[in-house]
Parts: sequence; structure tokens; C-alpha cells
Amino acid sequence: MSIGWSLVIPVKTLVAAKSRLAAATGRHRTAFAVAVAGDTVAAALACPPVARVIVVTSDPAAAGPLAALGADVVHDPDRGLNTALRTGAAEAVRVAPGDAVGALQADLPALRPAELAVALEAAGEFDQAFVPDALDIGTTFYGVRAGMPFKPRFGGESRAKHLAGGAKELCLPGIESVRRDVDTPDDLRAAIELGLGRHTAAVVAELWPPS
Repeated sequence: MSIGWSLVIPVKTLVAAKSRLAAATGRHRTAFAVAVAGDTVAAALACPPVARVIVVTSDPAAAGPLAALGADVVHDPDRGLNTALRTGAAEAVRVAPGDAVGALQADLPALRPAELAVALEAAGEFDQAFVPDALDIGTTFYGVRAGMPFKPRFGGESRAKHLAGGAKELCLPGIESVRRDVDTPDDLRAAIELGLGRHTAAVVAELWPPS
């Protein structure tokens, strides 16, 4: 029997989003942040095991477009990333107590639904599991089975924190798009090589028009 998932995606206030990409994105910075989150949400919603996506944000500039894609939006209490994730997880458990709950970073513009499905299938084998980022320092996904305590430890060297918390690290082949978050220009170049979602690709085309 396949496991259904509720995925929680936190989206910070866009004026603060992607600060390390500010120089590269310029006046398109807000549009870029919305586009990246939009591609993450769209890919998650297109993933068969995902029953719902819950976006946690306090920014109406993000809430509207992401709700239009099909996400459920809840208000971010603005007390840090992990508090935002726990807020979304509480809503997920209220709506669908029988589903597994996962936290997915919002900056995965190359995310592929099939690759996310592989990660979720593997995560369903453990009480709690996570996917490290491409640098093996941070975390892009953390999830728990239905009924298990949801204890995200995002921020900084979160891979080590999730390992210390007893979560199973998912070292899987073929899930590069799940691991490729975008914080720097080098990250963006790597995501472009994987293939961007349509929202981010449109903004990137504005930034760097074909010659």
C-alpha cells in the first residue's frame, strides 16, 4: 500500500529571500524567488504520492501565486524556519492525520516529480528520514511517518543535526533535482544544467536573454 504525503514548504518574506543572489537577479529578485517557489510547489503537486502541499508564508506576494498553483497556504508566525515547518505540519495532521508529513525546501527550481517520488518512497520505510543537499551540509527534505514526532532541524549544518536526531539519511542515486537547492549563482548554474521548471526558466530568460 502506497503512503500518502502532506508536504510543507516554507516561503520566507520575499524582500529577504535569496539575498546571496541579489547581485545576479537585480530588480528581478522578487520575481525570481516567487518563480523558484512556484516550480518547487508545482513539481511537488505533480508527484503521485503527494496528496497536498501546504505553503507556510506571511508574504501575500508569494501566497497568491502559490495558492493559484494548488497549494494550501497557512500564515507563518515568523518565529524561525523550524517553527514555520511545525506550524504547517500541525495543519497537515489536522487535515489528514493518516498521511506522512514532510518538509521540503522552497528553492528547488529543477525539482522532478519522479525523483521526489523516489525519495518519498524511500522515506516511507523509516520513522524519520531526510535528504541532504548537494553539498552534504544542509537538508532539502525531512519527513516522518504518520503519527511520528515531527522534529525538523533545518538551518546551518542541518545534515549533521538531522543525523544526530536519529533521522535516516537517504543516499539515493538519481535524485539530483531533490538535492539541488539554489542559494548562490553557482547553485543556479547547476540547476540550469539539470533543467529549470517553467516559472524559473522564464525569469532566467529575462535575466540572461539568448544572444
